[in-house]
Amino acid sequence: MRHRKRGHKLGRNSSHRRAMFRNMAAALLVHEKIETTEGKAGELRRITERLITKAAKAGEMVGKSLESLSAEDRARQLHLRRVVGRFLPRVYDDGQGELVDVLHKLFFVLGPRFKDRPGGYTRMAKIGNRVGDNAKIALVEILPEA
Repeated sequence: MRHRKRGHKLGRNSSHRRAMFRNMAAALLVHEKIETTEGKAGELRRITERLITKAAKAGEMVGKSLESLSAEDRARQLHLRRVVGRFLPRVYDDGQGELVDVLHKLFFVLGPRFKDRPGGYTRMAKIGNRVGDNAKIALVEILPEA
């Protein structure tokens, strides 16, 4: 019985799965849209929703620099950044030769965009089957506005 067992193994061991979703989450946050299989898309959506929630949870502090905050707000903001930073890579190569600071984009672009929205930051659309192996493909994208 699979009672209380979250997530799918996707035929990978835990370290491979973590690395894969870490890279996929960074790619989704940077590009705001990726295509992948339906199984990976469902898991990626869960992970990304939680990361964006942490960034949006900063409330009125979202998008402000640490120096301009009170000591209590600064500690909360720093804690949220460190929690998210444990999972995401610090920088991500966007494929164009540019290195993107993923945490900065999450906390200064996506966090303010969704600070008043109570969840549902991503959309998953099934788009058909892959040509090579007929795997079901889905498009995962971050919604444009709150």
